[in-house]
Amino acid sequence: MLKKIIAAAALMSVTAATFADEASIRKAIQTAYPKVKVDSVAKTPYPGLYEVFLEGQIVYTDENFSFFIAEGRLIDTKTKKDLTSSRMEDLTRVDFKSLPLDQAIKVVRGNGSRKVVVFSDPDCPYCKKLEVQELAPLTDVTIYTFLYPLEGLHPDAGNKAKAIWCSADRTKAWNDWMFKGQIDKSNTSCDTPLEKNAELGRKLGVSSTPTLIFADGRRMLGAYPSKDIEKALNGGK
Repeated sequence: MLKKIIAAAALMSVTAATFADEASIRKAIQTAYPKVKVDSVAKTPYPGLYEVFLEGQIVYTDENFSFFIAEGRLIDTKTKKDLTSSRMEDLTRVDFKSLPLDQAIKVVRGNGSRKVVVFSDPDCPYCKKLEVQELAPLTDVTIYTFLYPLEGLHPDAGNKAKAIWCSADRTKAWNDWMFKGQIDKSNTSCDTPLEKNAELGRKLGVSSTPTLIFADGRRMLGAYPSKDIEKALNGGK
């Protein structure tokens, strides 16, 4: 019994020390950079090295915040695994069930059993490449497209997004524009979810298009090949 008590006390001591380190690191960062929001601080498997998730990225530091490593990759030399990418995948997962899918254009192919969300700009060339070359061959999938015009890059994208959403058949209007380059701009005066989509994108940290989000919460940025999208749709298998 005594051994169990000592072991438990030791564990509590280590845990408390870890929490203290994490709290002191958070405080040190916020003192040095008051405008930076620190989302999480975690101890890595490597002695004296801590992971800090802030502003949508991972940085590394020590227990005193005497340095930090930004825009670097932590690679395990034994497994050759990119631990930074793996952690970013976990830290940026999205609760798919919480997404307001009524704000998206819905396309069902086959039985529609597999699901993916795409944030897409009508004038983004990579979005068109994704639609025409990579998403088109997929079957048994439901694609929810959130119109996400980046008007700073594409000044007419907002007008096109409005015209597509205001069409009697949004799916047809989207496909006509993406596959044929045809669009009817005669009606852009209906209520659209574009402002809500922009707010949602900011909340999720969507800064570029296309951005794909899968049912398990993982995301892909860019026009990935269909074989990679197929793998993600199947849970990475």
